[in-house]
Amino acid sequence: MHPLTYGDYPLSMRKLVGNRLPKFTPKESMLVKDSCDFIGLNYYTSNFAAHISKPPNTVNISSGTDNLVNQTTSRNGKLIGDPTGVSIFYVAPKGLYKLLVYIKKFYKNPIVYITECGMGESNIDDVAKGINDAQRVDFYQRHIKALYRAFREGVHVKGFFAWSFFDNFEWGS
Repeated sequence: MHPLTYGDYPLSMRKLVGNRLPKFTPKESMLVKDSCDFIGLNYYTSNFAAHISKPPNTVNISSGTDNLVNQTTSRNGKLIGDPTGVSIFYVAPKGLYKLLVYIKKFYKNPIVYITECGMGESNIDDVAKGINDAQRVDFYQRHIKALYRAFREGVHVKGFFAWSFFDNFEWGS
């Protein structure tokens, strides 16, 4: 988002990535700056992040190591949110709220659409249990409440698209 707002990558990114990061010509910088109509976000979960001083692997440096961050789903024994049926996803609406406020603060409050937001669950073979989808209802209620809070604080959110409002076989199958 930084190039789309300011016309270049942030200095911290340039320092970390070095010559692997393409350089914008002045003309390219002017073309890309303020060039998007909206930001589309796919949001499913959050992680805690802790700084690490150097990449864990200096042989295979990549976009996965450039950020110098250790991501975890728990801190001091507490999970980031309620577990779902998919081990890497947690119900973490506070993360959506914080992300939206961050975008407003640092990227000139662009129009934002939540283009995907949802949770996966493990397969449920029992029809009665499958119909009683209380966790998904709770997930959407909490995330829409977090979205509304950000909206009330001036975040320019224009839309929210559920992914998916019924069983999502690609994650839990």
